[in-house]
Amino acid sequence: MKVLVTGGAGFIGSNLVDALVEKGHDVTAFDNLSSGSESYVAHHKNNFKLVKGDLTHPADIDKAMKGVEMVFHLAANPDVRHGIDHTRIDLEQGTIATHNLLEAMRKAKVGKIAFSSSSTVYGEATVLPTPENYGPMLPISLYGASKLACEGLISSYCHSFEMQAWMYRFANVIGHRGTHGVLVDFIAKLRKDPKNLEILGDGKQKKSYFLVQDCVAGIMMGVDKAKDQVNIFNLACEEWTDVTQVADIVVSEMGLKDVKYHYTGGTRGWVGDIPKTWLSIDKARKMGWAPRHSSEEAVRLAVRELLKSR
Repeated sequence: MKVLVTGGAGFIGSNLVDALVEKGHDVTAFDNLSSGSESYVAHHKNNFKLVKGDLTHPADIDKAMKGVEMVFHLAANPDVRHGIDHTRIDLEQGTIATHNLLEAMRKAKVGKIAFSSSSTVYGEATVLPTPENYGPMLPISLYGASKLACEGLISSYCHSFEMQAWMYRFANVIGHRGTHGVLVDFIAKLRKDPKNLEILGDGKQKKSYFLVQDCVAGIMMGVDKAKDQVNIFNLACEEWTDVTQVADIVVSEMGLKDVKYHYTGGTRGWVGDIPKTWLSIDKARKMGWAPRHSSEEAVRLAVRELLKSR
């Protein structure tokens, strides 16, 4: 199958490209390289090409859509925190970019899309673990609002133009080729000052962390097995890890001693941060998918990978 992966040179996108090429698909990665890297996909020689383009430029994506049978849509602003200082970034790189992509698909008669959404669409959920049918969904970040808007656009295009979609609400994806997030931040800070570590918030924020390889396997599982017109899955670990535990693991894996933690205070790490995120993965489990590692194991393995690659 000929597939297009938007954001295909990015963190999750490049790992997905690896899996798709390995399965024998003809893969085109579409990326503006704002956060991705050509080096992440440079090892692919056969059944692969990288197209440099931007989803905010409709002509770019129209050209890349020729002959495509399915789209995996991962391109977006990768960091929730950017929306505070740049309030249009999620609108432009998320919502408008997704509309441009769907229009290109409609015109080219490409009928299948898999979309990387986020647990941020739930906002501060009062049901934990949170199932896919939770509501009302009231995001508290511009990033989450954009992801929810994209889900709405994709659903409406599916019903209006006979498309089919798979939408995945991720927890915190970490690991190979990771470019941002708490692990990257902690490693950078400790390399600069091995005796002191600033931790945003009170360190009690609890998240579910899972490896990018498990994320990719979940994406592939849904596309292979779920047959509804619009299919929605949470992808996460079934446990959660607090930020101080994450710091302890990073310090341990870096071989450091007597590191003093400095908390900035408050229950949130930043404006729009959700202090507790825990997703139900019962739906994905019934389809045959489950993460191979616990949240704590995923953090430890991801830290080792980041230390090795950086």
